[in-house]
Amino acid sequence: QVQLVESGGGLVQAGGSLRLSCAASGRTFSTYAMGWFRQAPGKGREFVATITASGHSTSYVASAKGRFTISRDNAKNTAYLQMNNLTPEDTAVYYCAASPKGTYFNTSPSDFSAWGQGTQVTVSS
Repeated sequence: QVQLVESGGGLVQAGGSLRLSCAASGRTFSTYAMGWFRQAPGKGREFVATITASGHSTSYVASAKGRFTISRDNAKNTAYLQMNNLTPEDTAVYYCAASPKGTYFNTSPSDFSAWGQGTQVTVSS
């Protein structure tokens, strides 16, 4: 089992950028698919992006396509979410998650077995 710690959240103006990082412990990081989810106040947890264990394939929610990029560095046991052209609608707590289904596009929270504590992203208008 991996343990995950997010960082990189903060306050940014609309149109700005942030890069979230997700540091994983354990030797098996490279076998896990990784995902990013977000949860805005009063709303459910929403899938944002996922990347397979190899890093060769990615998938995004429609609202993130063209603005967000998920990536990973298996040598550093770290996954990233680069977020550009942020809007107030992107304001949420962002969570990274790890799925043992390393070769799949995992988009449901139930596919993921480990979660970070979350990092707040606030976009001002």
